[in-house]
Amino acid sequence: MIKIAAAVAALALAASACGSTKDKAAPAAGSGGGGKVGATVPLLTSPFWQAYNGYVPKMAQEAGIEALPTVNADSDPAKLITDMNTLLNQGVKGMVVTPLDSAAVVAGLNQAERKGVPVVAVDVAPESGKVAMVVRADNKAYGTKACDAIGEKVKQGKVVQVMGDLASVNGRERSEAFRECMKSYPGVQVLEIPAEWKADKAASGLESLLTANPDVKGVYLQAGGVYLAPALQTLRRKNLFFPAGDPKHIVLLSNDGIPQELAAIRAGELDATVSQPADDYAKYGVYWIKKAMAGETFKAGPTDHGSTVVESRPGILEDQLPAPVITRANVDDKALWGNNL
Repeated sequence: MIKIAAAVAALALAASACGSTKDKAAPAAGSGGGGKVGATVPLLTSPFWQAYNGYVPKMAQEAGIEALPTVNADSDPAKLITDMNTLLNQGVKGMVVTPLDSAAVVAGLNQAERKGVPVVAVDVAPESGKVAMVVRADNKAYGTKACDAIGEKVKQGKVVQVMGDLASVNGRERSEAFRECMKSYPGVQVLEIPAEWKADKAASGLESLLTANPDVKGVYLQAGGVYLAPALQTLRRKNLFFPAGDPKHIVLLSNDGIPQELAAIRAGELDATVSQPADDYAKYGVYWIKKAMAGETFKAGPTDHGSTVVESRPGILEDQLPAPVITRANVDDKALWGNNL
């Protein structure tokens, strides 16, 4: 596990995003909209969040803004609320927060609003409450892309989705999208494991399910960072692991785009992953909080960085960043963040 980063990222901005309601240049780093910024990470037991956390100090160095040490919520929604209140009491003028529970985080957002501190949410959207922007990829697309990748190879039989935490909008959206998409493949039966983003729950759930269903043809892992290693171990322990290309191979799809997944694709252990942009989560989380601290407000529309801001629900704007599918065909692409750590 890498050490918790000591600063939060930001970029010197030359022009406002297309999604901004203002048509003026954004303030340069260190000018208007300054003040301390606080950031949280949800956990540091996942390689994905370790990577995200590692991008924070690199971008902070470029930005030259005042930042407090990043705070690790350690998979505890209640601790996250405490951490947010602590940051507010330390006088931050903006926060970049990754919610663990989409409903529980609203209490922290309300406290920030009462103190006039803007918040940008990264990766997970809140159920309600005020946020200047949500920076995340389209999680419904994650489930659909994984479904289609499996459906192309499995025409009939059982497939498993190892789900995330259903208290998180990410877990719900990926699960619902995968389930709905699989209706287009009538020969496929979907089995499910609620694993709550926890490796031990993924391992025990997969162990039990494969004991009862040794004829499984495909597995979708909603978080490769925490699920890939235990899934491969379980398949090997059950004598069900066969490399890609073998007729007995169980098709394996995941989400994250971490270096370990890319290595598994090269080794024939993993068929594909949908890459979450850990680098751009850090980059654009701070991009938007910088603007919000300067008093800008935002609206739906295309941005200047290849994404689109959408109103996912009334009052909640999301900058939906691209999330490419990685296979053997493009796993060595130097543009992938997982190849650049």
